[in-house]
Amino acid sequence: MFGRNKNRPVSGSIDTLVAKQTRIEGDVAFQGGLHLDGRVRGAVLAADGSTATLWIGEAGRIEGDVVVTNLVVDGEIHGSVRVAGRAVIGPKARIVGDLHYGSLETAMGARIEGKLIPAAGATEAKSIASDRAPPLELSPFDAREPRT
Repeated sequence: MFGRNKNRPVSGSIDTLVAKQTRIEGDVAFQGGLHLDGRVRGAVLAADGSTATLWIGEAGRIEGDVVVTNLVVDGEIHGSVRVAGRAVIGPKARIVGDLHYGSLETAMGARIEGKLIPAAGATEAKSIASDRAPPLELSPFDAREPRT
């Protein structure tokens, strides 16, 4: 509306790919672009001072906190999410936890089970290291179970 392209893609390049069959137990710190189709049980954090973009595919799942500059999610996140810039939540995405964001786009069908909190600024989104929530204890994920 009003000449803006609402569906413009999130810019950036993918520097790291975590494949569908990969499981990571522990925190992941990265710079640049990370595409996640596997599972991470731990925090996913952008390196301090970096402009980092996280893409989570439909098969991707994170059980822990997320702190990034930009986020595109079609998979699942179970934890607190802080996005300093743009958060794009796809139609098959599910976020269980609070979402702090700079700007937000959601597709019909996306599920967010938590608070939506606009960020006061980029520094707020990067301050999670000092007040990070403890990891969630979740039951094992079974990809054969349908999403609800």
